[in-house]
Amino acid sequence: MGVPAPSADHPLILGSASPRRREILESLRVPHVVFVAAVDEDVLAGETPDDYLVRVVRAKLAAVRAQVPPEVAARAAGILVADTSVIVAGSEGRAHILGKPTDARDACRMIEQLAGGTHEVHTRFALASVVAGAFLHEETVCTGVTFRAVDHGRALAYAESGEGLDKAGAYAVQGMASAFVSRVSGSYSNVVGLPACEVSVAIERLALA
Repeated sequence: MGVPAPSADHPLILGSASPRRREILESLRVPHVVFVAAVDEDVLAGETPDDYLVRVVRAKLAAVRAQVPPEVAARAAGILVADTSVIVAGSEGRAHILGKPTDARDACRMIEQLAGGTHEVHTRFALASVVAGAFLHEETVCTGVTFRAVDHGRALAYAESGEGLDKAGAYAVQGMASAFVSRVSGSYSNVVGLPACEVSVAIERLALA
C-alpha cells in the first residue's frame, strides 16, 4: 500500500478524543498521535444504524485530515477513525441507536431500558492514508451485551455517579457498569470503543505494522 509501519518516526494518527481508544492502541504497542475534529453526530431522519456509522466515520476521516499539519502528514503511517453505537430494538421491532444521555435522569432511563435484556454494540473503524481519498480498510464489528435485571434505585445511583454521562448507552462496560453485565458475546474491547483484534488484523494486512 506504500505506507510505513507505525513507529516513533511514523506514528499512526488516531482521530479520536477517547482515552479508551488511546489505551487500546497503547496496549497493542501501536505508536500514535491524536488529532481530533468535531463532526455532527446527530442521527438523520430515517437513517439506519449501519448508514449512520458509515456516514459519521467518513465525516470523521475528512475532518481529521483537514486538521493534520503537512509536516505530520508527511511522516504518518495512516489515520485510524472509529465510532461506537449502542443498538436496541424499538417498540416496532426496528433497531435504533441509543445515544449519549442528556443528563442523569436520561442516563437512568437508558440503563433501565437495557436492564434484563441483550443489546448490540457496533463499532465501525476505518484505516486510511493521510492524503489519498480512498479508505484502506473499513469494518463494523458487532458485540452482544446482556444486562442482568437492575432495579430503579441501582440504575439511578449509577446514573448519578456520572460515569456514563459521556458514553453511548449511558454506561462504561469497563467501569462500575460491569456489575450489570452478565454476558458479552464477541469482542469485549469493541464495547470499550475499539475492537483490538480486528484493528490489529487490518493493520497487519495493510503492512502498517
